[in-house]
Amino acid sequence: MDLSRRAFGGLALSGIALPGAALSQDLAILDAMRAPLSAPTTEFEAAMAMMIERGNPDMAASLISSMRFSRSRGPQIAETLTALTGEDHFTDWFAWMLWQEQNPQIKPHPDFPTFKRELLLQVDDNFADFLRPEYIEPDRMRIRLEEITWGGVVKDGIPSLDNPALIAAKDADYMRGDDLVFGVSINGDVRAYPLRIMGWHEMFNEVIGGVPVALAYCTLCGSGILFETDVPGRAAPLVFGSSGFLYRSNKLMFDRETHSLWNQYTGQPVVGPLVDSGIALKQRPVVITTWDNWKTSNPGTQVLSLETGHRRNYGSGVVYNDYFASPDLMFPAQVDQRTHQQKDYIFTVRQFGAARAWPLKSFDGMPVINDGIADTALLLVGDPKTRSVRAYERGAHTFAPSGGRLKDEAGAEWRVTEDALLGPDGVSLPRVAGHISYWFAWDNYLGDAATVYGG
Repeated sequence: MDLSRRAFGGLALSGIALPGAALSQDLAILDAMRAPLSAPTTEFEAAMAMMIERGNPDMAASLISSMRFSRSRGPQIAETLTALTGEDHFTDWFAWMLWQEQNPQIKPHPDFPTFKRELLLQVDDNFADFLRPEYIEPDRMRIRLEEITWGGVVKDGIPSLDNPALIAAKDADYMRGDDLVFGVSINGDVRAYPLRIMGWHEMFNEVIGGVPVALAYCTLCGSGILFETDVPGRAAPLVFGSSGFLYRSNKLMFDRETHSLWNQYTGQPVVGPLVDSGIALKQRPVVITTWDNWKTSNPGTQVLSLETGHRRNYGSGVVYNDYFASPDLMFPAQVDQRTHQQKDYIFTVRQFGAARAWPLKSFDGMPVINDGIADTALLLVGDPKTRSVRAYERGAHTFAPSGGRLKDEAGAEWRVTEDALLGPDGVSLPRVAGHISYWFAWDNYLGDAATVYGG
């Protein structure tokens, strides 16, 4: 599979027919937006001429949306875009999307929400659950509608695993020792969720150790984040699924109660009824590590069964293997790559009123980092070979590795567990929630409001 960035700009659905495409002599703006996808050639050409004569870049968003789904008319759409914007990216939808992200001052025409909704409902009419007209006006959204992208699947086309079957570690003969897992431990309930399975589902909804949680795994941005789903003020825990939409190459998940769209990376609603709720989902610790490492440290663990109720190839190294091996993104997102490459792995903590990232390569030859975030001193224990990082509060201590354990500044030995650092005389320092992700996702959602270890 060609994973160059332009290979995914043309997920074309040419021939989409939108309603109301007949153009009158006095071309209506909305009809002109529809024309690239539905109008006869003469009317399409008239619409492009009208846009050029009008000369307002507020039509650019609709043209960029149309370019992705109408390859045959791409050159003419590109000519119109160049006339309106002064930019020339020809038919490179990916590049036009990046230009759009870089130019938030250009506001789409007021008819754009109607056009975008019509377009996406032609892909899947179930998208209407998310795109109710009253919620997709610019002043009601926390992200830009023009940057919401179809991810190539319908609603729930990537099905969540809801309270899936688990088996004992000794029965998991399908697992290889070097398979990566998401490891979770809550109140003594220890579980492993293999990435080779979760890559096909990207979401589970579970109760672990008595705590309702959801793991939101965005394969495109390399981040699996464990959220508590029991939100104060709501009668029942939220249950999440995958909407089929992306924003800057990050999945937009949705809750099944209100059908609000949520930013997977921040755990906040961005479109829909919950936008003004003030909800920000609380994170729980999760670690990526190998199956061998996890079951050695946690012999009583349970692990996902292959009996998920879905027919998928759950083999090792199957799902998204080409994407993970490529330096390119599958969907557009502007990235500052002056210091880090877009798919470099980082570990991120967002707590204590701040956010900070540690590049995974910082742990090369240095498995222990004494650092901090805001006014809280942290210890990070990492292994870049297994993509594993755990963070703990360290109080006034400074730690160094010592034969598989840790020694503090006084030479006392400490033990690393999933829940805490355990020291002499029953002293315990709590674990801090964090997660792995690609650099580009951090840069898109937290880059301006956060710090990075090592500059």
